[in-house]
Amino acid sequence: MTEYPAAAATPQPTVAEATPDEFRTMMSGFPTGVCVVTSVDGAGAPWGMTCSSVCSVSLAPPTLLVCLRSGSPTLAAVLDRGAFTVNLLHEGAQDAAELFASGNPHRFDLLPWEQDADASGPHLVRDAHTVADCTVSLTQAVGDHVTVFGRTRRIVRHRTRSPLLYGLRQFRPWPGS
Repeated sequence: MTEYPAAAATPQPTVAEATPDEFRTMMSGFPTGVCVVTSVDGAGAPWGMTCSSVCSVSLAPPTLLVCLRSGSPTLAAVLDRGAFTVNLLHEGAQDAAELFASGNPHRFDLLPWEQDADASGPHLVRDAHTVADCTVSLTQAVGDHVTVFGRTRRIVRHRTRSPLLYGLRQFRPWPGS
């Protein structure tokens, strides 16, 4: 294992801490792709939430991370099952992104989805261009979210459409698509 030297302690100026609104505004200027993270709870009920905090971590083994709100039923299902699905939304799926951000308890009744025996969670077959089924490999609580690392077991391409982007508090298609 490689050891990295500890950072030297340098005096930090005393400044006010950033507020949640300032941080949200700053991050809105960093456009990202949009996904819906899904899983099922112990009773088999589907859960899901819109998420723009998704990131690749490693190619070997293929690993990604998602950041899910502490206390959310989706996080509870992910932790209970030990698995989740990342549905990468295409440019025509803004309605699905907004639905899964709304908290509507009937969201899975309002759009098509499938879950075969090998899936970690529901696949949004109409709205996702690509889906990754993952097994939880590590979790880390940070503030009001939990970072969930997932080893990607299977990738399914549903469509060849361009991705949906989110930035400046707006949804947009990939430029030029």
